[in-house]
Amino acid sequence: MTENSPIPEFNPQGPQLVYVAVADHIAARIAAGELVAGARLPAERDLATEYGVAYLTVRRAAGVLRERGLILTVHGKGTFVVDPLPEEIAPHRA
Repeated sequence: MTENSPIPEFNPQGPQLVYVAVADHIAARIAAGELVAGARLPAERDLATEYGVAYLTVRRAAGVLRERGLILTVHGKGTFVVDPLPEEIAPHRA
């Protein structure tokens, strides 16, 4: 996490759907540089445990992130942060 891009706290009780909240939080982690381009994401079941949500919620969130062009899933290998990151989300380095 960088000082310029604080990651908001995950709030599953917020006004948006939980899977969208998970997707937005992971996107914020990518934008802040916590999850870097080319990095492998934890397994969906591990993310479900980390976020305290159902596995299918994380699967849906991953679908949103794929649609946004932030992650890529390679069958048999895992899910990765795209490299290079889209310009609008790439962390800005000083």
